[in-house]
Formats: sequence, structure tokens, C-alpha cells
Amino acid sequence: MDYQTIQLTEDDGSAVITLNRPEVKNALNAQMRAELLHAVKASEKSARAIVITGSGDAFCSGQDLSNKSVNNANLERVLRDEYVPLLRAIYDCAVPTISAVNGPAAGAGANLALAADVVIATESAVFLQAFTRIGLIPDAGGTYWLPRQVGFARAMGAALFAEPVSAKQAVEWGMIWEAVPDAEFDAHWRARAAKLASGPTMAYGYAKQAIRESYGNSLDKQLLLEARLQGKCGKSRDFREGVLAFLEKRPADYEGR
Repeated sequence: MDYQTIQLTEDDGSAVITLNRPEVKNALNAQMRAELLHAVKASEKSARAIVITGSGDAFCSGQDLSNKSVNNANLERVLRDEYVPLLRAIYDCAVPTISAVNGPAAGAGANLALAADVVIATESAVFLQAFTRIGLIPDAGGTYWLPRQVGFARAMGAALFAEPVSAKQAVEWGMIWEAVPDAEFDAHWRARAAKLASGPTMAYGYAKQAIRESYGNSLDKQLLLEARLQGKCGKSRDFREGVLAFLEKRPADYEGR
């Protein structure tokens, strides 16, 4: 695909997808959603980690409200047909995903970021559930991610008051993994992505599966799931290589998937 609203590059085994509409703070329109979905699915087949970040001084300001068609849009259809496939592609991705939040993330942009496995933000970034400011409810997965990440009370307050949550506060709440000084941000997330891209991606995938399924499992069911997935990992070349590297006191050379 000839991308017009995003950029896709390779960096140390990672696919880096950059939202590239800086003139509107990388607001999401239909074309960007389609291109982002295509890029995630294509990168899942070729890369060992995927990073989503923004161009300019923002990560993503959410749905593009400047689009004249928004006033006449069927929001249910847009969410069902455009957002759901995109969010599922990120959430279900077979390789680790990172949101590198380089600036404000608002509305659907905030929840797009939270769909990734790991969220790394600049200390100056903020996360804003802006929906009630325009008479809407949190969407793009916001009512799913937030209660699980920050608890009922904070999720409800974030939704109803629509006040910005700083990156440092987001770390304290458990909403994101880490906040990094702005001057160190680019080098830091690239190093994090390179580490994941050189790791045992099959084990990463099974770890993601086990952690997510735990929400709906009893203890006994979860223990059996762990046993089954660990059995698969134990038969892999990466497990043998990891043990050998440990014994030989050298870095492991993982094949991944």
C-alpha cells in the first residue's frame, strides 16, 4: 500500500509505524485507520516487534472532527467496521507491540495507545478521555482497557471529568509502563523495541495469551493453561538456546517465531 497518512519503517527488527498527520495532531480519519490496519497486519508477518508513534508534537488527538462527514457519520458503523478491526489487530498481534507516546494522546488516540502491550510515554505527554466534552462515551476500547488497568474509581473519574492524566500519573495508576524524560525518549523506546525484537517472540506471544485469558479463568483453569503453553515453549529451539546461553554465560540468539 502507498501510505499517505502514516509512515512505515524498519529499525533493528522492529516495524515502526508513525502516525503522520501532524497538521491535525495525527487525528484519525478513515484513511489513516485503513492504512494503520494494513501496516499492523503486514508488519506482524515480517517484523518481530511493532511500534506505533506519532509525528510532530502529538501522538494522536483522536477522531478527526474537522472532517465534514463526521456530523453525518453513523458512529456505531464507524466503530464496528473501522475501529474494531484495527484495535483487534493491535491487541491480538502475534508479536510484541509498543505505543511510543511522544505527546498528547486524546480520545480514541489515547485508547489506541492503550491497545498495545506496552506503553512508553514522554514525561510531558498526557492521556485524555475527552469524549464527554462533546457528549460521547469513551470508545475505541476505553471502557475495556481503563477499568482493568487503573480500577473502577479512576476509570470512572477519567471518563466523567475528562481531565488530562499526566504520563507520570499514568505510571502511578498502572495505565502505562513508563514515562521517560523527553530528551531520552526516542533512544529509549528504540532500545526497548530492539530488545523485544531480538527476544523469544513465541514465548512473548504465549505470555500475552496467558495474562489476558486469566481475567476469565478460574485458578485451576489458568494453571492448566500455563502448563499447556509452557509445554509448547519447552519444545522450542528458543528454550534450548536460552538455557545453553545461560550456562555458557553469553547472550542468547533467539529465532523467535
